[in-house]
Amino acid sequence: MTAPDPRLSHGRVLKIALPILLSNVTVPILGAVDTAVVGQIPAPEPIAAVGVGAIVLSAIYWTFGFLRMGTVGLTAQAAGTGDRTEVQALLLRALLLGLAGGVLLILLQGLIFRAAFAVSPASAEVEAMARSYMGIRVWSAPAAIGLYGITGWLIAQERTRAVLVLQLWMNGVNVVLDLALVLGFGMGVEGVAIATFVAEWSGLAMGLWLCRAGLGGARRLSAAQVLDPRRLRHMAAVNGDILIRSLLLEAILVSFLLVGGRFGDVTLAANQVLLQFLMITAHALDGFAFAAEALVGQAVGARNLARLRRGAGLAALWCGVVAAVLGLVFWLGGAGLVRLMSADPQVQAMALTYLPWVMLTPLFQVAAMMFDGIFIGATRSGDMRNMMAVSALIYAGVLALALAPLGNHGLWLAFQVSFLARGLTLALRYPALERSVMA
Repeated sequence: MTAPDPRLSHGRVLKIALPILLSNVTVPILGAVDTAVVGQIPAPEPIAAVGVGAIVLSAIYWTFGFLRMGTVGLTAQAAGTGDRTEVQALLLRALLLGLAGGVLLILLQGLIFRAAFAVSPASAEVEAMARSYMGIRVWSAPAAIGLYGITGWLIAQERTRAVLVLQLWMNGVNVVLDLALVLGFGMGVEGVAIATFVAEWSGLAMGLWLCRAGLGGARRLSAAQVLDPRRLRHMAAVNGDILIRSLLLEAILVSFLLVGGRFGDVTLAANQVLLQFLMITAHALDGFAFAAEALVGQAVGARNLARLRRGAGLAALWCGVVAAVLGLVFWLGGAGLVRLMSADPQVQAMALTYLPWVMLTPLFQVAAMMFDGIFIGATRSGDMRNMMAVSALIYAGVLALALAPLGNHGLWLAFQVSFLARGLTLALRYPALERSVMA
């Protein structure tokens, strides 16, 4: 077995992970700002509308999340083998796929919205507001999806400070416009949507600038290199598996929000407030999952099992530390955060009822997040697809058994079990991943 890379240290993992952690934490914080801004309207409908609209669009966009994940694994492995030409070609492929996907969503927006609201149990007022929100935001779909490819390409090369700069730029623009359009000009839900639309297009421009060196090299590539059939088939296979996995994961997330709507607008709004805690947790832990993606991908490219184990182990250690800290923060300050995000007394009271579930989330998510990172880096996408299918079935089974007797508590129970199932099922497949590296 090859010796591990001596440069793989705690410092290197933190250098990769901390900018991503800071970058990712700003994403759910932005969601919390959106919620807090519309929450100043003393009614539950605007919060619920932004929640429904944002979760539906995020779910649709994240069906293209394979672009971010697949680009990390493929680019990191190309970098691990020293193939700079392929590294540059992957950037162009990711951008082309992202922009094409965004245009497709714009063309199909009417059909997509009708399908989304056909299964939504929200009230007519919430649905009307959500449609207005989504109708504005969908026009930035090419930028939002193209950014997945840019982000993955940067992470694969450990350029996480650039990712932080990109996210801070986008979220800064979004927050400033949120405050100006909603609180300053009273534009309500539409103001939140316009703020995000402008932020995403400006973010794409910033991302292209950050990748300017790679784009300069990529311009010298021939069409045959960029569209190499063998490379495209491999990319399609990896991305296809990740797409199925992402669809299953998003089905769980969307069903959580929509099933919660059965209990009324107040419960729907409360779940939306608490969902911000889960997003903060996921995005914070993702920093270390992303570190695992880059380090494992490079180790697989170099066929170095010891390097793979050390990189994955160091990332998992720090992921566990951050999860414990987040759980403590939610325990001590969760009630205050709930009150900050909603001015409606009914929503506050309902959210506090289910707050204990949120306190457990960081510890439940650790294994799922870390094994996702490891398997993405190794491009073991078939295992990810299969184990996600098993986890979704477990979630559906628990939901079917617990929803009637426990109500919204049963919904939260099923949601938490889905995290545990994802981690456990991928852990069972990890030995096969190691064998594949040395095969």
